[in-house]
Amino acid sequence: MKTTENSLPTIVKYVESNYAGIHLLKLNRCAIGYVTRGTKYIYYGDSRHTISKGDVFYMGVGNHYVEEVMEDGRSFEEIVAYYTPEQLQRILLYLNMSYSINITNSHQCERCRRLNHVALPAGSAMRSFFTHAGSYLHDDNFMHDETAENIKMTELIYLIISQTDGCLKSKVLNNVDSARDNFEQIIYSHIFSDVSIECLAEKSNRSLTSFKKEFKRHFFMPPHRWFIQQRLMQSRLLLISTSKSISEIGIECTFPNTSHFIKLFKKQYGTTPAIYRSTHSNGLLTGMPSGSSSMQRGYAADDVRVESIAL
Repeated sequence: MKTTENSLPTIVKYVESNYAGIHLLKLNRCAIGYVTRGTKYIYYGDSRHTISKGDVFYMGVGNHYVEEVMEDGRSFEEIVAYYTPEQLQRILLYLNMSYSINITNSHQCERCRRLNHVALPAGSAMRSFFTHAGSYLHDDNFMHDETAENIKMTELIYLIISQTDGCLKSKVLNNVDSARDNFEQIIYSHIFSDVSIECLAEKSNRSLTSFKKEFKRHFFMPPHRWFIQQRLMQSRLLLISTSKSISEIGIECTFPNTSHFIKLFKKQYGTTPAIYRSTHSNGLLTGMPSGSSSMQRGYAADDVRVESIAL
């Protein structure tokens, strides 16, 4: 597994042997994965999206609130491939130049446009790919062979772009724009920072007007509203999965004071943080095994950072 910024796409297998609750994953590269055992959940506010065993999924750069659940007491397992827009662009160019593949994408839908992930049942070719990739990961020669890794990643991208137009293909092909990816990385890295919109515009080398237009094009709402929404989503998960006080959560989610946090939370969810906690904290984790987080994950430093939310 490679951990340098200039490394080729990396394919890794993750094993979660203990139930670890909800996690905040901060991806610095795009990910295409396959659940080989257990169930994966991705949260957006009050909605929970299920990725089942046998599903292939895409997760974009940025923050993801996820939960991995074991299967009949056996470890949760998934195989994930990471790539940057530059690496994807090289692969697509190679496929076009070497095999005259006409790469098109006309798919548009509200679901994949607004969510930062997609998931669908893997077809036979995709299942076969990840089965073979899992076998390769047991081979030390493959783990240190950049050419072998690149061949497998090229095969995966080919399998995706040769499909009929759909959400997964659309998400992957939208990653070719490295400028878009860099812009989103800047935004995601400052969600919980006390930084002004003017400062973010400067960091992204845009005028304030240009920044606001670009922001709305990427995130479909004005900056201030989007940042509040992201911070409230984080506060909701902290309320239902930790014993931190209301004031502690407000501070952690970058709200100026507790009363302001309570006011915004009530406006968004229709109730106060305290009532929300008492109503939802038990229901979300009903039937889930207890236990502290014990991660057996080889996350590469340049791929992802994991913050455990469950206590």
